[in-house]
Parts: sequence; C-alpha cells; structure tokens
Amino acid sequence: MSRRRWLGLTAVGGVATALALRPAEVGAPHDAFFNRLSKALRQAGLHQPTLVIDRERLHANARQVKTNLAAGLALRLVNKSLPSLDLLDEVARLTGTTRQMVFNLPYLQLLAEQRPDSDVLLGKPFPVGAAAQLLARPPRSAFQVPRQVQWLVDSPARLAQYRDLARGQGVPLRINLEIDVGLHRGGLPDEASLQQMIALLREEPLLRWSGLMGYDAHTQRIPDVAGSRAESHAHVLRVYAERLNALRTAALPGAEGALTLNTGGSPTYRLHRADGAANEVAVGSALVKPSDFDSALLADLQPAAWIATPVLKVQGFRAPQGVEPVGQLAQGWDRNQRVAHFIHGGAWLAKPASPAGLQASGLIGISSNQQLFLGSGRQGLQPDDLVFLRPTQSEAVLQQFGDIAVVEGDRVTAMWPVFPARA
Repeated sequence: MSRRRWLGLTAVGGVATALALRPAEVGAPHDAFFNRLSKALRQAGLHQPTLVIDRERLHANARQVKTNLAAGLALRLVNKSLPSLDLLDEVARLTGTTRQMVFNLPYLQLLAEQRPDSDVLLGKPFPVGAAAQLLARPPRSAFQVPRQVQWLVDSPARLAQYRDLARGQGVPLRINLEIDVGLHRGGLPDEASLQQMIALLREEPLLRWSGLMGYDAHTQRIPDVAGSRAESHAHVLRVYAERLNALRTAALPGAEGALTLNTGGSPTYRLHRADGAANEVAVGSALVKPSDFDSALLADLQPAAWIATPVLKVQGFRAPQGVEPVGQLAQGWDRNQRVAHFIHGGAWLAKPASPAGLQASGLIGISSNQQLFLGSGRQGLQPDDLVFLRPTQSEAVLQQFGDIAVVEGDRVTAMWPVFPARA
C-alpha cells in the first residue's frame, strides 16, 4: 500500500471515528402526559413558576407504599418532605396513619394547633429551649404535648437538659433515644453511652422512655462494593436489636404503652420486616419520588411532582461575547446546542424533564432569574410554553413556589398551601 493511500484511509477512518463520537441530535415535544399538565395549568391561569402534583400518581404511590409495607410495621409520614397540611392529609387518609415525624418547632406548633390528633416523633434533636417554648405556650387545641410528642434525645448531656426542663415545668416528657446504627450523624454511639442514658432515666420519673430511632439511609447510598450494602443493613439490624435488648433488660420505670421503634426512610423502608426489632418506618419523599430517589427499591413508584415554568425567550444560541468562538465550535459539534430557551426563574434543585433533550449551557452559569437551557429545536418550544423540571428532592423544593397546583386529568382541582420555608 502506498503511503498516500495509507494516509488517505487513516484520514477517512479518523473522520468516521469523530462522527461516531459526535452527540446525536435529540429532542421531542411534550408527550401526552405533559401536554395534559400544560393544558391544566394554562386553563387555571398559572403563568409563574409553579410546583405541580399529579393527584393520580400521588394516590398510586400512597397505595403502593401501603401495599409494600410489611405486615405489622406502622407508617410515619415525614412532614419536611411533604410540607403541606393538605398534602399530608391526603396521604394520611390513603395510608391510614396519624403518625408524623417533625423536624422543627414551627411545624410542630402548626401541627399541634391544626391537626390535634397527630402522633409526633421528632426527626432530629431539638435544642431544649425549643421544647421549653412549646411547653410555655401550649397549643390552643386538644393536642397534649406530654402525651403526643416524643422528644428525640441523642446524648447524656441533652437528656440532662430535658430532665431539668421536666423538673422545672413539672411536666412529664416522653423520650425517644436516637442511636447510631452506622450513619455516624450523631446518636448514641455505643453501649457505654446507652448505659449513661439508662441511669439518667432511672433517676427521673418525669422522663419516660418511649422508644428508639435509628436512621439507616446510608445503607442504600454507599457504593455497593463486595456486598457492602447488605453488610451495612445487617449491621443496622444487629445494633438496633442489641440496644433495644439492653433497654428492655433495664426495665425502666415509667415506660408506658407500646414503644415507638422507628427506623428506615424512603430509600430503605422496603428492607424492613415486622420480625425485626423496629416496629415502624418513616416515609415522605418516596410518595412524590424526586429524582434522588430513583432506585431499584423504589422502582414501583412514579414521579408525581414537577416544577412548571414558562419559556420567556427562544432564539438561536449565541455564546456570550468573549467566548463566541468556543460557542460556535460547540454548536458545530453538538447540534443540541443550537437553540436557546430562557425560562422564568431557575437554579432550583431540579433537572429538565420535558420536553426531552434540554440541557444547561457550560458557557453560561446557572441563573435564578432567567436560566438557559439549550436544545436542538426539536422540542418545538415557543415563548409562554411550559418547561417541566423534576425536583431532585422534595424537602425545601416543594416550598419555593407558593401554593401547590394539584392536577387531576386536565384540570387544576386544588391549590394546596405549603409550610413556610424552614430548616
């Protein structure tokens, strides 16, 4: 073979390889589902960024979670992940629970005032001053703080603070102990710290041990190397059972009624069975299924919540002055960077969901005012059309848009107020 021919074949091969690596042109208009949501929002006159829940999918998820729940395990709703009384009411009715997990004082006060039948377990330890505020200003309802709130306590020092509060107020407090089952985000780390708690509980009749909480989300978040997830889950079950056995052996005075033995969360609730030490799991985000909860264990649940926002401008993409040559090269290489869509708002914890094929620009940073999404043009978007983004999580995100638009069929049938944004 001549050198000229060899060079020619090499060049042709190089071009073919480059073309094979070139991104394929993608994109399509909204499918029937998102066209239905768009129609409903337009008819309702919603032209601002709006959080949307599809009621049919929400109901299907609630029924599926209830079906998946092992017989004998109770369900507790995580209210920071479903931050609306109406949303919580809907799911509570479908799943048949009044149990809620609460993460800050304002939400606890709101729940006590407006849903006085709630059974509350704190999802994280409160500073003792927050507990003192609730006791000093009890709710104007039938809600009884000493009976219906379980204060989560994670250390002997915090338990001593709650002991002093109980003595000062002359009020009994239900104490649920947070134990570290492997997440290492706090909680009682070992048998020695647990024994200190047992000694403090023995000394104060106003402190009444009500159960345990051991959160295990790490078991499905860590890399699954050489069976590490299964090993981590087995560790959770073993540590939980050991701590519970030590407490039961102690035969603490004042423990009244059934214990609340909480574990699990949306990523892990399906791993727990009634023959384990725990007797309830907590679920919130899985019921609306943001993208961070796409996993094999949650494959039978559907995304039910989106951010809908209008497109403000559609034009051929021009990179900002100073990087125009780079932008031209990028457009020439990737046909999916040819059309610019500037949306109303942006910088949310969310990813483009519909129409298909939209992507952020690497040349322009994220904007909370008019975020840019690039596309091939196959999306067929025009100004005032809606783009749908799927939240990566439900907590915090669901509270950023005012009332939630609830869609049934092709109509908005309710607007659900959300909790004020809190940590």
